[in-house]
Amino acid sequence: MQGQDPHGRLRESVAQLIQQKGADLSLLDALPKRWEKFADVVLFQRDSFSEEEWGSIFGPELWTAVATALKVERIGRVSEIVGERREPTVEILLGEEDWVVRRENGVDYGYNLTECMFSAGNVNERRRMGEVVEEGEVVLDLYAGIGYYTLPILLHSQAEHVHCCEWNPNAVKALEANLKANGVSSRCSVYFGDNRVTTAHMGGVADRVILGLLPSSQDGYAIAMRALAQAGGVLHLHGVAPAKDHSSWADVVMDQLRSTDANRS
Repeated sequence: MQGQDPHGRLRESVAQLIQQKGADLSLLDALPKRWEKFADVVLFQRDSFSEEEWGSIFGPELWTAVATALKVERIGRVSEIVGERREPTVEILLGEEDWVVRRENGVDYGYNLTECMFSAGNVNERRRMGEVVEEGEVVLDLYAGIGYYTLPILLHSQAEHVHCCEWNPNAVKALEANLKANGVSSRCSVYFGDNRVTTAHMGGVADRVILGLLPSSQDGYAIAMRALAQAGGVLHLHGVAPAKDHSSWADVVMDQLRSTDANRS
């Protein structure tokens, strides 16, 4: 398998197992074409290896063959993000420990992959957050998670302090571990619970508020407007807009913000 690309190695490794077990070689046509690999982990999507025919070789030997081909030690199969706390459903197929660390733009993100979500597709936005925050700013992150935006801000900007709100206990555990691991705990305060309650004392404290919740962060608009400094500040709003009509979404958001606080425009 030396010198082959990952797809070629996977096909060869699984083909050997199929031949050993006397299974149907047509299974090779059902091999996954896409996966996500980081550290010593590979994650497949929920429909991978789901065909009934895989039952003849489904089990530890298959996962060992896959791990050998892809040069990893752990394998997981991920499904959708579920529930108000945006918790993933990940099945560990090989390995026992679910704590993983992703290193991205000089930031170490650690989390339990069966308990917390991580969106690899937001890499550019995470990097950008470390570039746009100005020296001396106080930032409020209303949906901090494991520190997706807080960590690059603390590591790559001169922000004075970041206030983090999060209500998922598993994410809070990872966030606190990540602040310590990245050496930035002294410039961050973590508030566990409903941000409508935990921010009650934060009127006018923030120069910048991050509302990084999908599909909509509308429930946080009033909190964000109240937390902004009297002199004004910046809101980072995440949401889902029509692919060919971003401006109409932006107009609706602006109207909603104005209705939340008519004194700001």
